[in-house]
Amino acid sequence: MTNTSDIDIVVCVPTFRRPDWLARTLDSLIAQSCRRPFAVVVVENDAVEQQGADVAGEYFSAGHLRGLTLIERSQGNCHAINAAFSAALSAFPAARYFLMIDDDEWAEAGWLEAMVSTAERTGAGIVGGPVMPQIARGGSPALAQHPAFRPAFDTSGPVPRIYGSGNCLIARTTFERLGLPAFDVAYNFLGGGDTDFFVRAQRAGIPFQWVQEAVIRETVPLARTTMRWLATRGLRIGAINHRIELKHADGGPERIAIAAKSLGVLAISMVRGLRLLAETRQPKIALHPLLVAFGRCLAAAGIEPQQYRAAAPK
Repeated sequence: MTNTSDIDIVVCVPTFRRPDWLARTLDSLIAQSCRRPFAVVVVENDAVEQQGADVAGEYFSAGHLRGLTLIERSQGNCHAINAAFSAALSAFPAARYFLMIDDDEWAEAGWLEAMVSTAERTGAGIVGGPVMPQIARGGSPALAQHPAFRPAFDTSGPVPRIYGSGNCLIARTTFERLGLPAFDVAYNFLGGGDTDFFVRAQRAGIPFQWVQEAVIRETVPLARTTMRWLATRGLRIGAINHRIELKHADGGPERIAIAAKSLGVLAISMVRGLRLLAETRQPKIALHPLLVAFGRCLAAAGIEPQQYRAAAPK
């Protein structure tokens, strides 16, 4: 890959110990109906075994995709994503649009064209689309409606902001306004570096768009349908929200207001939980608001889950 002047679009793929799933992700990029030239940047976050880097290298060397692979030795989701965006911005100086897809996801054929054409048509600095959960065999299909998996919006158009990087486009102009590194590495193991980035973008006045037709699908293994995993997820969401609000608090009065909000959210969550139980008959779904509220309160006491801290390879 010597000439990069024709590359206007770069897709970034962080990967960690999921080589088979990464291959499925890359296959879905090959199958895109988008006829504009695009490149792919794969960031391997397992510096020891590097199985994902091996898979990506095969795709690039065979000419199936244009792009590059790099190793990010500092473990953590934010480190890997920052490395991907930084490399993409530098290696492809003519590119205007940078997208992200996770290594447990695959894109429908019209995804890339829908995201980029929306950014061009609207001038949005950030574009998001749905990540549709695919519950593994043996799991309850009803969990696809769990707030941990359900997309935030269901209609195309302008939105205040998006909430996750698993299906997003970020314009080069957005990086120029917000600066690098993009994601705060303080969120490496808690998660929420993407939410923090999007909050900062919203506060900077960057316009957001949602594209319902730009569909990505996500594997939800059985391990992620257990009450333990879903509970940790809910607590983590609450902790992320609390940390981001504190980060942008201006002085003592706002911090007091955040503490009061946490108590209010806890009270309201009980009502929301009962309503969800009546609507869905799914305790795992109904408990989510209460868990998010508890997560806020625990974070205020300095207790945060570390759901993304990986064990050392055996």
